[in-house]
Amino acid sequence: MLDDRKKRILQAIVDEYIATAEPVSSGAITQNYDLDFSSATIRNEMAELEKRGYLDKPHTSSGRVPSAKGYRFYVDELLKDDNISVEEIKYIQSKLSQKVNEIEELTKVATTTLSEITHYTSVAVGPKTKLQLIEEIKFVLLGSRMLMAVIVTDRGLVKETIIKFEKDITESQVETINNLFRNKLTGKPLDRIDKPMEEYLMAELNYSIDVIKPIIEQINKIVEEEQIYLEGTNKAFELPEFKSLNVAKNFINLLDTKEVMVDILNSGFAKDINVYIGDETDNEELRDFSIVTFKHKVGGKDLGTIGIIGPKRMDYSKVISVMKYLSKKLKDEEEKNL
Repeated sequence: MLDDRKKRILQAIVDEYIATAEPVSSGAITQNYDLDFSSATIRNEMAELEKRGYLDKPHTSSGRVPSAKGYRFYVDELLKDDNISVEEIKYIQSKLSQKVNEIEELTKVATTTLSEITHYTSVAVGPKTKLQLIEEIKFVLLGSRMLMAVIVTDRGLVKETIIKFEKDITESQVETINNLFRNKLTGKPLDRIDKPMEEYLMAELNYSIDVIKPIIEQINKIVEEEQIYLEGTNKAFELPEFKSLNVAKNFINLLDTKEVMVDILNSGFAKDINVYIGDETDNEELRDFSIVTFKHKVGGKDLGTIGIIGPKRMDYSKVISVMKYLSKKLKDEEEKNL
């Protein structure tokens, strides 16, 4: 454990580095923070913090920067989570009070708002589709060989897809399909649309495989698809860390690799807000970044996850403060619609 003096000095170093992106010297701490410690004392404590793994010393500078261990201690023990202004609170309230009809729309608004306030890249993933129950399923004939399927789940998720056929289908067939799917699947999990279901429908409807198989295949395709929302990706490249070609390249690769982002967003959740710093994720491409996420839940229902990805030097106090308020307001908005 760190004593009070080391804690105060470490907090000042992290705050200073977040603000300037420059290695922090004892002189900068003495000048900018009212700690009542001599410059010599601060130098000695910085050396001790480095020795214990909380600080790193870049080769080209006499100053220090926080290590992943230092950031972790800062987030867990020192961070203030009330760093949100009245203007930011009003802005969140105005954004979330917009009339939205679907969870997906609200998630997009929240993701955009989070990025606009923090100036970092925000990312969100919807709730796991297969765990949701089918509230409504409907097929609409768009042409003699084209059908639109619309699925609405109990959590407000709306999935739409177009199904094309090799042969003509009639309004009468569509009406029969609507009745059977509705009777068989309403109130059931999405993952019930499987091979036995396909065989059952073909037997009941007595239609050829050319009609039923494309419907099942296309519905399963949209059910399995993870929807990811990204906002503010351009903001990252304005940060000093992204002057490094390797960091910029890793960031682009990370955003392109949806599986990695989905895994991160869907992991953890022992706490209301989860913070992953650098190598803590065991993913090489994430070593230069931190990810902060919160689970969007209402009444025990999983409505997805919203997060921020940025450099390890991100302003954790601002990000977590905004997330806590945003999470509360999202819950309030959802409960209004229950």
